[in-house]
Amino acid sequence: DSFADLALSEDKDFALQDGSRIAVVGGGPSGSFFSYFLLKMADAIDLEIEVDIFEPRSFQYCGPAGCNHCGGIVSESLVQILAAEGIVLPDTVVQRGVESYVVHMDVGDVSIESPVHEQRIAALYRGNGPRDGGDTPLESFDGFLQGMATARGARVVRQLITGVEWPDGMPQLKFADHSQSSYDLVAVAAGVNSKFIDLLDDHPEGFEPPRTTRGYICEFRSTEDEIRNILGSSVHVFLLDIPRFEFAAIIPKGPFATVVMVGDDLDEELVHTFLSDPVVRRTFPTDVVPCVCSCKPLINLGARKRPYGNRIVLVGDSGVTRLYKDGIGAAFRTGKAAATTAVFHGVSREDFEKHFWPACRSIANDNAVGRIMFATNTIMKNSRLTRRAMLRMAQREQAREGAKPHMSSLLWNMFTGSAPYTEMFRGTFHPGFIGNLLVSVGSAFWPQQKNANVNNHGG
Repeated sequence: DSFADLALSEDKDFALQDGSRIAVVGGGPSGSFFSYFLLKMADAIDLEIEVDIFEPRSFQYCGPAGCNHCGGIVSESLVQILAAEGIVLPDTVVQRGVESYVVHMDVGDVSIESPVHEQRIAALYRGNGPRDGGDTPLESFDGFLQGMATARGARVVRQLITGVEWPDGMPQLKFADHSQSSYDLVAVAAGVNSKFIDLLDDHPEGFEPPRTTRGYICEFRSTEDEIRNILGSSVHVFLLDIPRFEFAAIIPKGPFATVVMVGDDLDEELVHTFLSDPVVRRTFPTDVVPCVCSCKPLINLGARKRPYGNRIVLVGDSGVTRLYKDGIGAAFRTGKAAATTAVFHGVSREDFEKHFWPACRSIANDNAVGRIMFATNTIMKNSRLTRRAMLRMAQREQAREGAKPHMSSLLWNMFTGSAPYTEMFRGTFHPGFIGNLLVSVGSAFWPQQKNANVNNHGG
């Protein structure tokens, strides 16, 4: 009854009713999360609706045909949230449980264990693995989520959408075969790499696109034993003084290793500079591990202004996502918030403004703090002195039993996306963080006094 009481839109014309049809454009995490929760909540109040997921890819394919351009790391915080929702990732989806992060710099390396000492970082594939990976026992994360949505009653449609019109304010999709279909709500979950957003140019809301940059993802293939020997069960992160370079990570996944780079509009020259860097080559010799698949996807750097309108809502990367990290977590939060709004309140602009936008605004506000964090990180990693200080501080924390992991937690959360940027920022004002950093900066003036750990590969 409490659910039924909530299912009253401020405007009856915009309330979903029995027989309402919802189109979800994009069958990745945000589209699948939205569809799953929409149908789950509708079922709770005996609301019968139809959900069509328009997704051209089949996530059972290897390479570009099943790829969604993502590094494939799920943070421990999201794993916990999914488990609380009854969503448990099967072992066939998780390619490798990540036990630690190894941070590499030109001044040395340090291995950072999970602050809670639990193996809850999941390395996975969004599709069915890289090109030519068909003989490996991989299962798609996106395919798993889409399966949850279809089990709830969603229908996957492979038709290509070629246009969108709004007769009498109702969204009408046009298809390549010249057919068309009307819906009560369109949820856009296609991401910034999709051309679908261009079809919304005539919509009254405008939907100004967010600022983007280019990333780089490359899949290297060897044997599972060789990848384990080279990388172990750790994600390897690189903080290097390279112009336009932000950071990069190498993620082990069975017989593959995924290299993810983030920077200022990456190009071939910057990619080559990174892969040729001595710090990278000593960790991951790319001349003996061949690259089998690569792409340069767009990365959302901001928030789309007001990602909603009457009978339309933009979820995940199409609207608002977390800066650089935890895009799947943002897909979960925005997808569930949009579904909750549609079922329990309605699909008008005002409904989404009141009940959906707060979830997006929270992510956008946290991203503003994240930009400060990454700008500070850029300044610190570009100075050899501060690189050495960061390294020493983290090494001391990892070496001492019971030590407060001030720098270790900051680096772990920056790379995993396990905590909000606001929480990380507050942590840098802790007296223990400031005091230990100053001590580390002071000791960094005397490199001959280096801790023996500095010279040990792997920290």
